[in-house]
Amino acid sequence: LCSARCGLALVLHVSLFVAYALRVSLSIAIVAMTNGSHPHSWSGSAPHGSYPGFAQDVSGKQMQITERRFPGLAPVYNWSAETQGIILSSFFYGYGLTQALGGYCSGLFGGKPVLGSGLLLSSVLTLLVPRAAELGMSFLIGLQVLLGLAEGVIFPAQYTLWAKWAPPLERSRLMNIADAGCTFGTFFALLVAGIICQSLGWPFVFYIFGGVGCAWCLCWFLLVYEDPAHHPWINAGEQEYIVSLLAHQGSSHGCSLPLVAMAKSLPLWAITIACFCTDWLFYMLLTSMPMFMSNVLHFDLRENGLLSSLPYIGNGLGHILAGLLADFLLARQVLGTAAIRKLFSALGMLLPAVFLVAVPYLGCSSTVVVVLLTLALTIISMTGAGININHIDIAPRYAGFLLGITNTFGIVAGIIAPTAVGLLVSQDLQTGWRNAFFISAALNLFGLIFYIAFGSGTIQDWAREDTAVQ
Repeated sequence: LCSARCGLALVLHVSLFVAYALRVSLSIAIVAMTNGSHPHSWSGSAPHGSYPGFAQDVSGKQMQITERRFPGLAPVYNWSAETQGIILSSFFYGYGLTQALGGYCSGLFGGKPVLGSGLLLSSVLTLLVPRAAELGMSFLIGLQVLLGLAEGVIFPAQYTLWAKWAPPLERSRLMNIADAGCTFGTFFALLVAGIICQSLGWPFVFYIFGGVGCAWCLCWFLLVYEDPAHHPWINAGEQEYIVSLLAHQGSSHGCSLPLVAMAKSLPLWAITIACFCTDWLFYMLLTSMPMFMSNVLHFDLRENGLLSSLPYIGNGLGHILAGLLADFLLARQVLGTAAIRKLFSALGMLLPAVFLVAVPYLGCSSTVVVVLLTLALTIISMTGAGININHIDIAPRYAGFLLGITNTFGIVAGIIAPTAVGLLVSQDLQTGWRNAFFISAALNLFGLIFYIAFGSGTIQDWAREDTAVQ
């Protein structure tokens, strides 16, 4: 627990905690930002948003509203379900563009500066969200795209760091401890954002989260080092231990990449397709669960934030436990690397699909629905010890770039899923949500079958040959 590599896991945990709090803040704040959540919404036109307490009729004359739900002068916007889906999905347009670029740049310049720069820019952009919303929907969509561009480099840069820091028998636990920050950050944001909206007004969600992100970036640049050889306080024994175990995989890649060999690699395609299918389910719940809690289960804003955040506590704990269990099985040689990755991926993809199929048949039994969604997002965390780590197994020197490639396909799911949910729900509320859950379950099953058939746990020939040349 006092090792430098464990310290890196904790610092990355907090960094991903902050990054995910920034990215999901709009998912809960949009409930307060739209007049559909206001007890006295209006049908008149309000191009840049109106304020609680006053609305505009069609002639432009202000009409006073006696009841004010949100404090201060936080504007309320007339956005439909389709519009909200487009706004929420716009983040992923930028997020997908910088995945591969972030992995490539982190291989050239190091994971520390790339990740830190992406997190700092994301924090600054989050501070600007209220002003962008006031200027108009197009400005908010553009800002969300920029926020996605900034955050897109964070995960590939993290994998580049772990390729230099994580011993093979500790990869699952270290990387999953760090990745748990994503879901704990989501839990915190969904829980706290609803309270902030009701007590201070929705703009303060972005001011507080953005300010905390800027402050944390200073800690990142002070505490993190690119590899064990450059760490000034690492124990000599630990340094030798890590360096000796990772010596066989070579250093980070140079300017050239074996792109043709990567494109022909079936194990890489297996990871990519499985990531797409799993991310569809995860991103659908990440961005649309507050809407589901509000529209179907009829929770108010405070309950919405609390209940939407519960599944992510299970997901964060599941990440940590899955990592510990996977490394335990590998260390005891109970199963090989490929078998471990496939087993944990199977459990993390099949069981959540079953739970999602069951949700539409439970009617308005909100307690059971929340339990099932919590179990789905808890168990899907087992893929953290499966497909999510498999990049380092098959080509450690290119782990950041490969993560960028597979994540790009996963982000396509993040683009389509919220928009598809908005379109389905706008046609028919109950049937729309049922179809959204069924589609997610079917995709998970397909991705699992493909991964089991073609996945691998060993370094590929193209990666091994390139390492030998180096």
